[in-house]
Amino acid sequence: MDTSPTVILIVAAVALALVAMLVATAVLFVKVFRTRALLREAGVPLSNRAAYWGALIYVVSPVDLLPDPVYLDDIGVLLLALRSLHAASAGAAAHVQDRERKGSRTRGTRPRSLGSP
Repeated sequence: MDTSPTVILIVAAVALALVAMLVATAVLFVKVFRTRALLREAGVPLSNRAAYWGALIYVVSPVDLLPDPVYLDDIGVLLLALRSLHAASAGAAAHVQDRERKGSRTRGTRPRSLGSP
């Protein structure tokens, strides 16, 4: 069997692409689980977390409202989920600040900002 240099080069390129995809998949997998933990720790309501995870599943799934070369539906779903998370995080931050203000009044100290230790 004669293996020309072009065949070896193509096989090496495909193998390199597969390894790169596996590494990227592993990195994204870790980021998804960190995001899951961050959303839970931030006190984001379940409905907003469900919107985020639903959007993520929709983007990954092969079933789309529009064919895959047109990513407008995927982008729209992600933007709606991110908007929902943004609104929930703003509400959670306001709730934390309000709770800190109420707690500081009872102790007689100034409320500390979210960024200070």
